[in-house]
Amino acid sequence: MTPQASYDALDAWIDQHFDEEVRFLQALVRVPTDTPPGNNAPHAERTAELLKDFGFDAEKHAVPAADVQAYGMESITNLIVRRPYGTGGKTIALNAHGDVVPPGEGWTHDPYGAEIVNGAMYGRATAVSKSDFASFTFAVRALEAVARPAQGAVELHFTYDEEFGGELGPGWLLKKGLTQPDLMIAAGFSYEVVTAHNGCLQMEVTVHGKMAHAAVPHTGVDALQGAVHILNALYAQNDEYQKITSNVAGIKHPYLNVGRIEGGTNTNVVPGKVSFKLDRRMIPEENPVEVEAAIRHTITQATAERAGLSVEIKRLLLANAMTPLAGNQPLVDAIQKHALAVIGEPVPAVGTPLYTDVRLYVERGIPGVIYGAGPRTVLESHAKRADERLQLEDLRRATKVIARALSDLLV
Repeated sequence: MTPQASYDALDAWIDQHFDEEVRFLQALVRVPTDTPPGNNAPHAERTAELLKDFGFDAEKHAVPAADVQAYGMESITNLIVRRPYGTGGKTIALNAHGDVVPPGEGWTHDPYGAEIVNGAMYGRATAVSKSDFASFTFAVRALEAVARPAQGAVELHFTYDEEFGGELGPGWLLKKGLTQPDLMIAAGFSYEVVTAHNGCLQMEVTVHGKMAHAAVPHTGVDALQGAVHILNALYAQNDEYQKITSNVAGIKHPYLNVGRIEGGTNTNVVPGKVSFKLDRRMIPEENPVEVEAAIRHTITQATAERAGLSVEIKRLLLANAMTPLAGNQPLVDAIQKHALAVIGEPVPAVGTPLYTDVRLYVERGIPGVIYGAGPRTVLESHAKRADERLQLEDLRRATKVIARALSDLLV
């Protein structure tokens, strides 16, 4: 069989089984994985059941409960499906995460209904990234049915700690020595292959004042006013960040966001404690140690400008930026070649302002890229917003691209 005939046969198999692939994704979306609270083991169990129907045995690697709870989640069971094809060749891992942020408000469709309207499936994680549980699984099924590689191996890594940073997802599997692939592809979107991404620093800041009755506020120290002063100092840094530009295509500049604030006890009480959580995106050129030190300095300096305040600063997450490894070029070449053939337009190799689990593989010397089923932008997907959706044609195309790429890489 010529290479083109093999590609055509892969495409045909995927078309013939596409309704089954859609039903598989619907079943995955209908099992909630809101994180927090992060009770994700039931979804792993359901995924393993569904995979067994395809003849895929999923190893279940449960992270110890004490570790998960100390981390702020309830349960994590990571899955590995190993598909060896023969001696020699490379082992290629395909990683997608099942944990997702809670749906939030504003949905016009059931966030766990997996409803299909006008060619799009609606639901939390349809685009990020249960869609790539489906694309990766069916790409491997097509590969085995049609191309039948004689060497190398594929591993499916379905993990459940992307939203909290990945350390108990892929990071845990790698640290425990449960996997050591040669190359990897992680869940992404269909119209670009991502080779670099931002880093992320997340911190919790707790501002302490002194509670008092609102009728005699001078007897207390208002922690909320103190927090506002600190927040203003932090937000002012965004103006400075605008002056810093990354050299990586697709990545612009650093940014700081405060996504959660809580505190106080009642409307008639001067608040004695207020806490907030911040997210600082770091471009690949930045030094994470210097970034964290600068933020801590801004916070402590602003705190010192208000009498009676004290502050605690806790690092929640430090995710390093992903920078390309030289060995990723075969992945980039294969995906670009087949995306052009399947989609009919060039797919650029770019960076993304997101941060992902890929960095955990790259930090261990495993070249990786990000590619999968999804639209041109995060905004179009509604990821982390109401009415997240996936165009089913993007799912079909991505599955074909991945299957074709694997057939090239496993020769």
